[in-house]
Amino acid sequence: MLTFAYACSKANGGAAGVDGQTFEDIEAYGVERWLDELSQELKSRTYRPLAVRRVWIPKPDGKTQRPLGVPVIRDRVPMMAVVLVLDPIFEADLQPEQYAYRRDHSTLDAVRRVHKLINTGHVEIVDADLASYFDSLPHSELLKSVARRVVDGAMLRLIKMWLTAPVEETDEKKRKHRNTRDRDEGRGSPQGSPISPLLSNLYMRRFVLGWKKLGHERRLGASIVNYADELVICCRGRGEEALAAMQVMMTKLKLTVNEAKTRVAKLPEEKFDFLGYTFGRCYSPKTGRAYLGTAPPKKRVMRICAVISIETGQTKLLLEPEKVVARLNRIMNGWANYFCLGPVSKAYRVIERHARRRFRQWLCRKHQLKWPAIHRFPDRYIDHRLGLVRLSQRTTSFSWAKS
Repeated sequence: MLTFAYACSKANGGAAGVDGQTFEDIEAYGVERWLDELSQELKSRTYRPLAVRRVWIPKPDGKTQRPLGVPVIRDRVPMMAVVLVLDPIFEADLQPEQYAYRRDHSTLDAVRRVHKLINTGHVEIVDADLASYFDSLPHSELLKSVARRVVDGAMLRLIKMWLTAPVEETDEKKRKHRNTRDRDEGRGSPQGSPISPLLSNLYMRRFVLGWKKLGHERRLGASIVNYADELVICCRGRGEEALAAMQVMMTKLKLTVNEAKTRVAKLPEEKFDFLGYTFGRCYSPKTGRAYLGTAPPKKRVMRICAVISIETGQTKLLLEPEKVVARLNRIMNGWANYFCLGPVSKAYRVIERHARRRFRQWLCRKHQLKWPAIHRFPDRYIDHRLGLVRLSQRTTSFSWAKS
């Protein structure tokens, strides 16, 4: 089990933890020897997790940061082994409204579910925002949820040790600081550890199941769609009542609702965002007919255009054109693979034109030619010779384009 967990952890990659040990270091030391020593510690119950290294990742808005916990590899491997054992057990308990971190479930499935609900009369949406969900998970209640299915004391002890491990941060002056907030306050699970997704889903199950058991779904005509810490409640009406009921339940679960970002959006007059998509009134580009649907937000289009500008900046002039094109194609294809629902043609054209224009500017600077040099670098050369992707051609294969 540890051997397979090690292979999974290595495939996931990731930075080193507080001990600085990398997978290359383990390979040089000897994987079998390293795993044997870890196995002996686990069997003899002398294993103790090290501190979790905390790094801060900028959120998409560019103004705030998300804390990410990086355990050492010596802790990630047994965590992965525990996930491999427990995931099938708890998968049977998770609710169909939960889409995160599950096999055969995806963000696009959650988006499609919301789209279906708003087109079947669920036009009042509780757009909920939970403040620091992963950092707020209460250990006592969370371990009770685990203990419903797991009675093995050694397993429960391992999970508790990982939840209460200290956190190490490095300040601007490269000084390291450790804190034991999670242990002292009895809450929090490091977002970024292999076991964190399973535990977060398990605790959110309490809310989703409770919502139905208390009769809110039937009484208010309110269906939940959940992905990790993102949550919407789609109501046929009585959205304010659903919001109030949600707040009461979250308080009992010891979770904090961000009042400033939580609201009731009433379609079609208003719009709301969920998992990167904007939901609301859209217009058919052919007939002009209004309908309720999804579309990529303008800020997402602007963000990828900014990334394309960076990839074609002054610092990239030493690269070969083929490498720059390959990088741009990966960025644009990845974006389009996710934003493929609803009227995306306009967004694709904007991104495509921006990429071609920026790349042609890059070619002019690299070859010291006067802009725009269209005769030297025509579209045919950029698209066919160098292979810059044409996003606008993707829409012809979409099912809604053929119908």
